[in-house]
Amino acid sequence: MRAFQVTSFDEPPRVTEIPQPEPALGEVLLRITACGVNFADTLMVKGKYQDTPPLPFTLGMEVCGVVIAHGPGSDQPTIGTRVAVFGGQGGMAEYGTFPADKCRALPDTMGDTVAAGFQVAYGTSHLALTRRAHLRKGQNLLVLGAAGGVGLTAVEIGKALGATVIAVARGADKLAVAQAAGADHLIDTDAGDLKTALKALAKQIGGMDVVYDPVGGDLFKAALSSCNPEARVIVIGFASGDVPQIPANILLVKNIDVIGFYWGNYQKFAPTAMNDSLAELMEMFAQGRLKPHISDTLPLDRAAEGLDLLSRRKSTGKVVIAP
Repeated sequence: MRAFQVTSFDEPPRVTEIPQPEPALGEVLLRITACGVNFADTLMVKGKYQDTPPLPFTLGMEVCGVVIAHGPGSDQPTIGTRVAVFGGQGGMAEYGTFPADKCRALPDTMGDTVAAGFQVAYGTSHLALTRRAHLRKGQNLLVLGAAGGVGLTAVEIGKALGATVIAVARGADKLAVAQAAGADHLIDTDAGDLKTALKALAKQIGGMDVVYDPVGGDLFKAALSSCNPEARVIVIGFASGDVPQIPANILLVKNIDVIGFYWGNYQKFAPTAMNDSLAELMEMFAQGRLKPHISDTLPLDRAAEGLDLLSRRKSTGKVVIAP
Protein backbone atom coordinates (compact mmCIF):
# COMPACT_ATOMS: atom_id res chain seq x y z
CA MET A 1 0.00 0.00 0.00
CA ARG A 2 1.00 3.65 -0.29
CA ALA A 3 1.79 5.80 2.74
CA PHE A 4 3.18 9.31 3.30
CA GLN A 5 6.13 8.55 5.56
CA VAL A 6 8.82 10.31 7.56
CA THR A 7 12.02 8.25 7.38
CA SER A 8 14.48 10.97 8.44
CA PHE A 9 14.14 14.33 10.16
CA ASP A 10 16.72 15.69 7.73
CA GLU A 11 14.70 14.82 4.62
CA PRO A 12 11.16 15.69 3.55
CA PRO A 13 8.48 13.00 3.93
CA ARG A 14 7.45 11.15 0.79
CA VAL A 15 4.87 8.72 -0.51
CA THR A 16 6.29 5.21 -0.45
CA GLU A 17 5.16 1.60 -0.79
CA ILE A 18 5.00 -0.32 2.50
CA PRO A 19 3.34 -3.60 3.53
CA GLN A 20 -0.33 -3.39 4.50
CA PRO A 21 -0.46 -3.67 8.32
CA GLU A 22 -2.23 -6.42 10.25
CA PRO A 23 -4.41 -5.42 13.22
CA ALA A 24 -2.90 -6.40 16.58
CA LEU A 25 -4.67 -7.14 19.86
CA GLY A 26 -7.57 -4.74 20.34
CA GLU A 27 -7.10 -3.06 16.96
CA VAL A 28 -9.08 -2.72 13.76
CA LEU A 29 -7.86 -2.35 10.19
CA LEU A 30 -9.35 0.60 8.32
CA ARG A 31 -9.53 1.35 4.63
CA ILE A 32 -8.77 5.03 5.01
CA THR A 33 -10.97 7.42 3.05
CA ALA A 34 -9.76 10.77 4.41
CA CYS A 35 -7.18 12.19 6.82
CA GLY A 36 -7.14 15.62 8.43
CA VAL A 37 -3.90 17.60 8.31
CA ASN A 38 -2.89 19.33 11.54
CA PHE A 39 -0.20 21.82 12.48
CA ALA A 40 1.33 19.08 14.62
CA ASP A 41 2.11 17.17 11.41
CA THR A 42 4.33 20.03 10.27
CA LEU A 43 6.27 19.73 13.54
CA MET A 44 6.51 15.94 13.41
CA VAL A 45 8.38 16.00 10.10
CA LYS A 46 11.18 17.84 11.95
CA GLY A 47 10.95 15.77 15.13
CA LYS A 48 9.80 18.83 17.08
CA TYR A 49 6.36 17.69 18.25
CA GLN A 50 5.99 16.51 21.84
CA ASP A 51 4.49 13.19 20.72
CA THR A 52 6.61 12.50 17.62
CA PRO A 53 6.69 8.72 16.98
CA PRO A 54 9.96 6.86 16.44
CA LEU A 55 11.22 6.68 12.85
CA PRO A 56 9.98 5.61 10.40
CA PHE A 57 6.32 6.59 10.76
CA THR A 58 3.32 7.55 8.66
CA LEU A 59 1.94 11.05 9.17
CA GLY A 60 -1.72 11.73 9.86
CA MET A 61 -3.23 12.12 13.34
CA GLU A 62 -6.95 11.83 12.63
CA VAL A 63 -8.77 9.77 10.02
CA CYS A 64 -12.05 8.64 8.63
CA GLY A 65 -12.26 5.10 7.29
CA VAL A 66 -14.19 1.87 6.96
CA VAL A 67 -13.55 -1.11 9.25
CA ILE A 68 -12.42 -4.06 7.13
CA ALA A 69 -10.82 -6.41 9.71
CA HIS A 70 -10.46 -7.02 13.45
CA GLY A 71 -7.44 -7.98 15.47
CA PRO A 72 -7.56 -10.52 18.34
CA GLY A 73 -9.89 -9.53 21.15
CA SER A 74 -11.87 -7.08 19.02
CA ASP A 75 -15.20 -7.50 17.23
CA GLN A 76 -16.43 -3.90 17.33
CA PRO A 77 -17.06 -1.73 15.44
CA THR A 78 -18.51 -4.24 13.01
CA ILE A 79 -17.06 -4.81 9.54
CA GLY A 80 -18.25 -2.12 7.14
CA THR A 81 -18.77 0.54 9.83
CA ARG A 82 -17.61 4.01 8.87
CA VAL A 83 -15.63 5.52 11.76
CA ALA A 84 -13.48 8.45 12.78
CA VAL A 85 -10.46 7.94 15.02
CA PHE A 86 -7.70 10.03 16.54
CA GLY A 87 -4.69 7.73 16.37
CA GLY A 88 -1.82 10.21 16.56
CA GLN A 89 -0.14 8.83 13.41
CA GLY A 90 -0.78 6.53 10.46
CA GLY A 91 -3.58 8.42 8.71
CA MET A 92 -1.95 9.52 5.46
CA ALA A 93 -2.09 6.07 3.91
CA GLU A 94 -4.46 3.78 2.08
CA TYR A 95 -4.87 1.48 5.10
CA GLY A 96 -4.10 1.73 8.80
CA THR A 97 -4.52 -0.04 12.12
CA PHE A 98 -6.00 1.79 15.10
CA PRO A 99 -7.28 0.97 18.60
CA ALA A 100 -10.86 -0.30 18.31
CA ASP A 101 -11.95 1.51 21.48
CA LYS A 102 -10.94 4.87 19.99
CA CYS A 103 -13.07 4.45 16.87
CA ARG A 104 -16.24 6.51 16.78
CA ALA A 105 -19.10 5.44 14.48
CA LEU A 106 -20.27 8.26 12.24
CA PRO A 107 -23.73 9.50 11.28
CA ASP A 108 -24.65 9.27 7.60
CA THR A 109 -25.00 13.06 7.56
CA MET A 110 -21.27 13.57 8.22
CA GLY A 111 -19.19 13.08 5.08
CA ASP A 112 -15.73 11.52 5.08
CA THR A 113 -13.74 14.72 4.59
CA VAL A 114 -15.68 16.50 7.33
CA ALA A 115 -15.27 13.56 9.72
CA ALA A 116 -11.53 13.33 9.05
CA GLY A 117 -10.94 16.92 10.15
CA PHE A 118 -13.54 17.18 12.89
CA GLN A 119 -12.13 15.70 16.08
CA VAL A 120 -8.91 17.63 16.70
CA ALA A 121 -10.08 21.10 15.67
CA TYR A 122 -13.52 21.04 17.25
CA GLY A 123 -12.39 18.93 20.21
CA THR A 124 -9.58 21.36 20.98
CA SER A 125 -11.77 24.43 20.94
CA HIS A 126 -14.69 22.90 22.81
CA LEU A 127 -12.67 21.51 25.74
CA ALA A 128 -10.44 24.59 25.89
CA LEU A 129 -13.33 27.04 26.00
CA THR A 130 -15.66 25.05 28.26
CA ARG A 131 -13.43 23.04 30.63
CA ARG A 132 -10.39 25.31 30.87
CA ALA A 133 -11.53 28.85 30.08
CA HIS A 134 -15.09 28.53 31.46
CA LEU A 135 -16.37 30.85 28.74
CA ARG A 136 -19.78 32.21 29.63
CA LYS A 137 -22.61 33.80 27.69
CA GLY A 138 -22.12 37.52 27.15
CA GLN A 139 -18.34 37.48 27.61
CA ASN A 140 -15.87 38.79 25.05
CA LEU A 141 -13.82 36.08 23.31
CA LEU A 142 -10.74 37.10 21.30
CA VAL A 143 -9.63 34.46 18.79
CA LEU A 144 -6.18 34.79 17.23
CA GLY A 145 -5.52 32.96 13.97
CA ALA A 146 -9.28 32.95 13.58
CA ALA A 147 -9.38 31.47 10.06
CA GLY A 148 -7.08 28.52 10.79
CA GLY A 149 -7.99 24.93 11.61
CA VAL A 150 -8.58 25.38 15.33
CA GLY A 151 -9.16 29.14 15.30
CA LEU A 152 -12.19 28.90 13.07
CA THR A 153 -13.80 26.29 15.31
CA ALA A 154 -13.16 28.54 18.32
CA VAL A 155 -15.10 31.30 16.56
CA GLU A 156 -17.96 28.93 15.83
CA ILE A 157 -18.11 27.32 19.27
CA GLY A 158 -17.62 30.63 21.07
CA LYS A 159 -20.60 32.04 19.20
CA ALA A 160 -22.66 28.93 19.99
CA LEU A 161 -21.83 29.43 23.69
CA GLY A 162 -23.21 32.96 23.55
CA ALA A 163 -19.97 34.97 23.56
CA THR A 164 -19.20 38.11 21.61
CA VAL A 165 -16.46 36.90 19.27
CA ILE A 166 -13.59 39.05 18.03
CA ALA A 167 -11.71 37.39 15.16
CA VAL A 168 -8.10 38.27 14.35
CA ALA A 169 -6.62 37.09 11.04
CA ARG A 170 -4.48 38.23 8.11
CA GLY A 171 -6.32 39.70 5.14
CA ALA A 172 -9.90 40.29 4.07
CA ASP A 173 -10.39 36.81 2.62
CA LYS A 174 -9.57 35.06 5.88
CA LEU A 175 -11.66 37.49 7.89
CA ALA A 176 -14.62 36.81 5.59
CA VAL A 177 -14.36 33.12 6.49
CA ALA A 178 -14.32 33.99 10.20
CA GLN A 179 -17.30 36.29 9.78
CA ALA A 180 -19.25 33.52 8.06
CA ALA A 181 -18.50 31.31 11.10
CA GLY A 182 -20.12 33.86 13.39
CA ALA A 183 -17.50 36.45 14.36
CA ASP A 184 -19.01 39.73 15.58
CA HIS A 185 -15.92 41.90 15.14
CA LEU A 186 -13.01 41.53 12.71
CA ILE A 187 -9.42 42.73 13.03
CA ASP A 188 -6.98 42.48 10.13
CA THR A 189 -3.39 42.16 11.35
CA ASP A 190 -2.19 43.27 7.92
CA ALA A 191 -3.97 46.60 8.36
CA GLY A 192 -2.14 47.87 11.43
CA ASP A 193 -1.03 47.28 15.00
CA LEU A 194 -3.18 44.75 16.88
CA LYS A 195 -2.67 46.39 20.26
CA THR A 196 -3.96 49.70 18.90
CA ALA A 197 -6.95 48.04 17.24
CA LEU A 198 -7.88 46.19 20.42
CA LYS A 199 -7.62 49.36 22.46
CA ALA A 200 -10.03 51.11 20.07
CA LEU A 201 -12.46 48.18 20.16
CA ALA A 202 -12.38 48.09 23.96
CA LYS A 203 -13.93 51.57 24.00
CA GLN A 204 -16.96 50.07 22.24
CA ILE A 205 -17.41 46.65 23.83
CA GLY A 206 -14.95 46.48 26.75
CA GLY A 207 -11.85 44.37 27.19
CA MET A 208 -11.36 40.66 26.59
CA ASP A 209 -12.57 38.01 29.02
CA VAL A 210 -11.06 35.03 27.18
CA VAL A 211 -8.21 34.93 24.65
CA TYR A 212 -7.80 31.85 22.45
CA ASP A 213 -4.25 31.78 21.09
CA PRO A 214 -2.89 29.18 18.65
CA VAL A 215 -0.38 31.71 17.25
CA GLY A 216 1.90 33.06 20.01
CA GLY A 217 4.57 35.67 19.32
CA ASP A 218 3.71 39.35 19.16
CA LEU A 219 -0.01 38.64 18.88
CA PHE A 220 0.03 37.00 22.33
CA LYS A 221 1.66 40.10 23.81
CA ALA A 222 -0.86 42.44 22.19
CA ALA A 223 -3.79 40.28 23.32
CA LEU A 224 -2.52 40.22 26.90
CA SER A 225 -2.69 44.00 27.04
CA SER A 226 -6.38 43.92 26.11
CA CYS A 227 -7.51 41.62 28.92
CA ASN A 228 -10.04 42.47 31.59
CA PRO A 229 -9.30 41.63 35.23
CA GLU A 230 -9.66 37.86 35.78
CA ALA A 231 -9.41 37.16 32.06
CA ARG A 232 -8.27 33.73 30.89
CA VAL A 233 -5.69 33.35 28.12
CA ILE A 234 -5.68 29.86 26.58
CA VAL A 235 -2.34 28.85 25.04
CA ILE A 236 -3.17 26.44 22.18
CA GLY A 237 0.03 26.55 20.13
CA PHE A 238 2.70 28.63 18.42
CA ALA A 239 1.94 28.78 14.70
CA SER A 240 4.08 31.91 14.46
CA GLY A 241 7.12 29.88 15.52
CA ASP A 242 7.66 32.28 18.45
CA VAL A 243 7.01 31.01 21.98
CA PRO A 244 6.30 34.20 23.94
CA GLN A 245 7.81 34.97 27.32
CA ILE A 246 4.99 35.77 29.74
CA PRO A 247 5.39 38.94 31.83
CA ALA A 248 4.32 37.72 35.27
CA ASN A 249 3.91 41.26 36.56
CA ILE A 250 0.97 41.84 34.19
CA LEU A 251 -0.66 38.62 35.36
CA LEU A 252 -0.28 39.78 38.95
CA VAL A 253 -1.55 43.32 38.52
CA LYS A 254 -4.57 42.37 36.38
CA ASN A 255 -5.37 39.01 38.01
CA ILE A 256 -5.06 37.22 34.66
CA ASP A 257 -4.81 33.44 34.19
CA VAL A 258 -2.63 32.03 31.40
CA ILE A 259 -3.74 28.43 30.84
CA GLY A 260 -1.98 25.74 28.82
CA PHE A 261 -4.05 23.35 26.76
CA TYR A 262 -3.03 20.19 24.88
CA TRP A 263 -6.06 18.25 23.65
CA GLY A 264 -4.29 14.99 22.79
CA ASN A 265 -3.19 14.42 26.38
CA TYR A 266 -6.80 14.11 27.54
CA GLN A 267 -6.81 10.59 26.11
CA LYS A 268 -4.32 9.71 28.86
CA PHE A 269 -5.52 11.52 31.98
CA ALA A 270 -9.18 12.42 31.33
CA PRO A 271 -10.58 10.26 28.49
CA THR A 272 -14.14 10.62 29.78
CA ALA A 273 -13.94 14.41 29.41
CA MET A 274 -12.70 14.01 25.84
CA ASN A 275 -15.40 11.48 24.95
CA ASP A 276 -18.16 13.58 26.50
CA SER A 277 -16.94 16.64 24.61
CA LEU A 278 -16.86 14.79 21.27
CA ALA A 279 -20.34 13.38 21.90
CA GLU A 280 -21.65 16.89 22.54
CA LEU A 281 -19.95 18.16 19.39
CA MET A 282 -21.47 15.36 17.31
CA GLU A 283 -24.87 16.34 18.63
CA MET A 284 -24.24 19.99 17.79
CA PHE A 285 -23.30 18.93 14.26
CA ALA A 286 -26.43 16.80 13.95
CA GLN A 287 -28.49 19.81 15.00
CA GLY A 288 -26.90 21.92 12.27
CA ARG A 289 -25.16 24.22 14.75
CA LEU A 290 -21.67 23.50 13.39
CA LYS A 291 -20.63 24.04 9.77
CA PRO A 292 -17.11 22.63 9.24
CA HIS A 293 -15.06 24.52 6.67
CA ILE A 294 -12.55 22.66 4.48
CA SER A 295 -10.47 24.83 2.16
CA ASP A 296 -8.45 22.08 0.44
CA THR A 297 -8.93 18.36 -0.24
CA LEU A 298 -5.87 16.77 -1.82
CA PRO A 299 -4.91 13.26 -2.99
CA LEU A 300 -2.20 11.32 -1.18
CA ASP A 301 0.48 12.16 -3.75
CA ARG A 302 -0.05 15.86 -2.91
CA ALA A 303 0.18 15.42 0.87
CA ALA A 304 3.37 17.51 0.97
CA GLU A 305 1.38 20.37 -0.53
CA GLY A 306 -1.11 20.06 2.32
CA LEU A 307 1.67 20.41 4.89
CA ASP A 308 3.02 23.41 3.03
CA LEU A 309 -0.38 25.13 3.07
CA LEU A 310 -0.45 24.88 6.86
CA SER A 311 3.20 25.85 7.32
CA ARG A 312 2.74 29.01 5.25
CA ARG A 313 -0.70 29.67 6.78
CA LYS A 314 -2.30 29.75 3.34
CA SER A 315 -5.32 27.57 4.19
CA THR A 316 -8.56 28.36 5.99
CA GLY A 317 -10.33 25.86 8.19
CA LYS A 318 -9.09 22.32 7.50
CA VAL A 319 -6.89 20.70 4.88
CA VAL A 320 -7.77 17.06 4.19
CA ILE A 321 -5.87 14.29 2.39
CA ALA A 322 -8.12 11.78 0.60
CA PRO A 323 -6.30 8.56 -0.30
